[in-house]
Amino acid sequence: MTPASASPATVLVYSDDAAVRERIRMAIGRRPAADIGPITWVEAGTGEEVVELTDAGGIDLLLLDAEAWPTGGMGISRQLKNEVDDCPPVCLVLARKVDKWLATWAEADAVLSHPLDPVAAASTVAEVLRRQLGSLPAAR
Repeated sequence: MTPASASPATVLVYSDDAAVRERIRMAIGRRPAADIGPITWVEAGTGEEVVELTDAGGIDLLLLDAEAWPTGGMGISRQLKNEVDDCPPVCLVLARKVDKWLATWAEADAVLSHPLDPVAAASTVAEVLRRQLGSLPAAR
């Protein structure tokens, strides 16, 4: 049962590799925090799909694989941030933590690094979604 204060979220996960998309989804789970969820996952396997789904609206967070090929998540992030009014927040999934500075160029709102730590991934996603959805952390 979802608490009345929990905000449902739609999260798009992008990678050209279905196994990477699954690892990202599994690391974050369906409820990254008590005040967030349940998450509805939307998957995209191409950069074109990401752009189409973002343009259609209804996405609360974009999780983009920076290593995707042929179109990497960094390029898509930069494009969407510059072309889409009210672009949803972007979280880039990086292969190397040292590439965090490139995420700044891509105008990403947050970053995750492989290998994904489920606790850190869920915490980062919950933090971004709270800002996006305007919810507050649950009282404990």
